Amino acid sequence: MTSVYAQRRARLAAQLGAGGIAIIPTAPERGRNRDNSYLYRHDSYFYYLTGFTEPNATLVLGADGRSTLFCQPKDLEREIWDGYRLGPEAAVAQLGMDAAYSIAELGSRLPRLLENQDRVWYPFATHEGLAAQVEGWLTAVRARVRYGALCPTQQGDVCTLLDEMRLVKDDTELALMRRAGVISARAHIRAMQRSARMLRAGEDCREYHLDAELLHEFRQGGAQGVAYDSIVAAGANACVLHYRAASTPVRSGDLVLIDAGCELDSYASDITRTFPANGVFTGPQRALYELVLESQKAAIAVTRAGRRFNDPHEATVAVLAQGMLDLGLLDKSKYGNAEDVIESRAYFQFYMHRTGHWLGMDVHDCGSYVEPSELGQTSVRKDPLSGEHITNRPSRILRPGMVTTIEPGIYVRPAPGVPEQFHHIGIRIEDDAVVTDGDCELLTRGVPVEPSEIEALMRD
Repeated sequence: MTSVYAQRRARLAAQLGAGGIAIIPTAPERGRNRDNSYLYRHDSYFYYLTGFTEPNATLVLGADGRSTLFCQPKDLEREIWDGYRLGPEAAVAQLGMDAAYSIAELGSRLPRLLENQDRVWYPFATHEGLAAQVEGWLTAVRARVRYGALCPTQQGDVCTLLDEMRLVKDDTELALMRRAGVISARAHIRAMQRSARMLRAGEDCREYHLDAELLHEFRQGGAQGVAYDSIVAAGANACVLHYRAASTPVRSGDLVLIDAGCELDSYASDITRTFPANGVFTGPQRALYELVLESQKAAIAVTRAGRRFNDPHEATVAVLAQGMLDLGLLDKSKYGNAEDVIESRAYFQFYMHRTGHWLGMDVHDCGSYVEPSELGQTSVRKDPLSGEHITNRPSRILRPGMVTTIEPGIYVRPAPGVPEQFHHIGIRIEDDAVVTDGDCELLTRGVPVEPSEIEALMRD
């Protein structure tokens, strides 16, 4: 049976055009300090086409569908230190390649593979030094033109082809993302309950205690690690959008915002929950929380095939703008009605990010947010906050199999005119959604979002 990776290579090859050839390297290893490296993570594009996780490898794919892998050779001494290597001989059968060679032969073999091709495809601006390597290989081809060799005359960004392929997930990918969502949801529940339990016992609870619970559950569930550095933000730290878990005390009466997800077999999950550290929302906390939750529900309702990527954000902003006026975060006498708030972007003081992003192998996954069939339809608007003139293009039309996050929030820093009872409250609620022809499929609702359900969970 043909592997899913071979099927993907065939789909890509069919798009390279006659005389096209693609070069896709994996990620390099990164040194952390003396004699120590960061935990290795392969390149997503490369893995998508090969399923191969070793470093120091490059895939070459021709328009005829022929695939050639360059990888680390077998080396028993290095394998004692660094672990098993598949090696070129085994790679042909196990990975379904047509040919495989040592990575040491890349420089000598690439010019011959490029000979008599019309266009070379490779990832633009993603691998440092790759463009210079390609130029070097092309120079070697040009040196043979007197012997009848033809040199490629065109170059293309292979990411433009792969981004479209990766944007719509296949059944294998969706199954992995469902499992990742289940694991991450359990981790959030574990952190919530640890917070309430420690505070009830009078223990010194810190952000790092909750971060430890997340990591434990990720690995316990079989995930390889985090999809991104976990955000565990207690109290006012929740108003820092990319805060990282540190040693701040988790205090009774404060909210805790956790934005965390595992990576399972190269696929990410991404969940944010905000909960009362002691398990009980105060009045102001609950009022803001319910506003954010209602805005998320509005976004979820319009996340379906045929709608635009921007529709969930616009639905979120409409609910938040009205809520900010109703709760007194924005003064009606100064800012007018909700439409005025949206037009002036006054809501940006408390909600300064978008409502979602693509999700897949990367937590901020690849794929254009502009509808490809409507690129030429442009309009220009002046941003009311910056004064900058911005060119708009039609937002992406959602299709079944696309996966997006839905993550509205509200972040209240002390400022003149802002009611004191809301100061230092930061709230975000985030779920992962698969686009379908009907209601979207939420992958991450294994952890509750309703305030009463959160309180009940933390009492247990």
